[in-house]
Amino acid sequence: MPQKYDYDAIIVGGGHNGLACAGYLQRAGLRTLVLERRPIVGGAVCTEEVIPGYRIDVGSSAHIMIHLTPVIRDLELERYGLEYCDMDPYAFYPIPDGSGAIALYRDVDKTCESIARVSPRDAEAYRRFLAFWRPINEAVFETFLNPPTVTGLFGSMIKAQLKTGRWGDTLETVRRLFTSYGQLIVEQFESEPMRAFMAWLGAQSGPPPDEIGSGDHFGWYAMMHLSGAKHPKGGSGMLTQAMARSLTASGGEVRLDAPVKRILVQNGRVQGVELQRGDRISAPLVVSNAHVVTTMLDLVGADHLPPGLAERVRNIRIGNGFGMTVRCAAEELPDYPGAPSGGKPHWSHHGLQMLCPSLQYLRNAFADYQRGLPSREPAVISMTFSAIDPTVAPKGKHTVFLWAQYFPYELADGRHWDDIREEVADSILDVLYRHAPNMRGKIIDRFIQSPLDIERRLGLLRGNVMHVEMSFDQMFFFRPLPELAQYRTPIRGLYLTGASTHPGGGVFAASGYNTARTVLRDLRRERMVWAGAALAAGSVGWWAARRRRSTAQV
Repeated sequence: MPQKYDYDAIIVGGGHNGLACAGYLQRAGLRTLVLERRPIVGGAVCTEEVIPGYRIDVGSSAHIMIHLTPVIRDLELERYGLEYCDMDPYAFYPIPDGSGAIALYRDVDKTCESIARVSPRDAEAYRRFLAFWRPINEAVFETFLNPPTVTGLFGSMIKAQLKTGRWGDTLETVRRLFTSYGQLIVEQFESEPMRAFMAWLGAQSGPPPDEIGSGDHFGWYAMMHLSGAKHPKGGSGMLTQAMARSLTASGGEVRLDAPVKRILVQNGRVQGVELQRGDRISAPLVVSNAHVVTTMLDLVGADHLPPGLAERVRNIRIGNGFGMTVRCAAEELPDYPGAPSGGKPHWSHHGLQMLCPSLQYLRNAFADYQRGLPSREPAVISMTFSAIDPTVAPKGKHTVFLWAQYFPYELADGRHWDDIREEVADSILDVLYRHAPNMRGKIIDRFIQSPLDIERRLGLLRGNVMHVEMSFDQMFFFRPLPELAQYRTPIRGLYLTGASTHPGGGVFAASGYNTARTVLRDLRRERMVWAGAALAAGSVGWWAARRRRSTAQV
């Protein structure tokens, strides 16, 4: 008789990719359980009242790429309480000398009008940037919504070249993809404000401006005019709350405060999980939304892996931290001299406020990081969601979130993050004060997340919010390793999902979407094999019975 299991599928970790995967599996008829170690779902897409009276995002805030996927529609998330506020303009750059500002809107013409006030030539250059990169990234995006393959990636890009009639530009396309985005930006734009603005945007995926093979970390922003950027009403975590409600409404289950101790494996096949408190829950399928290193080395264990795989997992480049945040409750909003607002809600507060005086300033910040030191002059993004969503702060008050780069998890000078987090937070706020002097003295309270704090709270090893570095050799069919890139593992029934896998970090849900389809495809294939075997067995039985009848007649 077939073995009976408690559930058809268990998802380890209630981050947005795990919940997306669970939602698709449950809707396909699998009894699905999500196990979340924290008292709230969401992982790095989570909102909590860590400052009394304020709804504070403790992970990602700007939701961009998920709007180019079918996930919100397929899981009916708006039906379960998800409501988005538009961030338009989605990015804003106050010129440091106060002479003006640049805004990137979803509307291309409006964007170019803003750029032209600073540099008419750069406005035309921006149109050329869109014409070149948008078809390429539309093709790349097709690969994001499928398990990664060499033929899929390059086949899509070749089709994009043919579609745009630029077949003769193939070598130039390859050059731009494999050079650094810092180099491309210098080639494309002539004004320092545009160079600094575009470079700081490009740096958000992790690779520094001069890393070879990082060109599309800049080129990808051509897609922003398709997706726009949004923030959920009530906080970033309203996405994952809606995902959890959608799952339970369709019959799935979410258990909180349920950390997994290990994934149970027997004879090379997954059998379920054991919780830290000792409970065992059985299932023939387990999908881990945890970090790939945590999953393979801590939850599974090297003894269950093929020879050499544990060492290869240990060598995955997690990196030495990335950035840190200071999330503030404030009495008013930044008043940038280049776009004066009087500290009141204003279009300059709708999106990402990019505080980075020059491309060299960004390079200097990264140079400190390479030496194992916190950036003395960090580049900062200010996010002021109370300007578009008053529900996140008390009446008349505001939220100001500051994300800054670059900050090493492991410090070279022997100091510990618990000892320096306050002074480093002060240095991040100083950047805001230089760009918006009105904010000095207007901060009511703050919640600091150093790289170490990020690891402790969210399980993001070494504070890397992308799980593993987003360099070309760890993207697409290399992510996190070639033998794990299809979401499958060598253990039958065990799958990976989340930022460790293709297509990487950010509020995307593509990994969860792809993993679910991979699981369901494998189940269909397995059922076809069993059906074929049953049919074959039935045929043998029929022929045997016929032979017995024929023999009896003789």
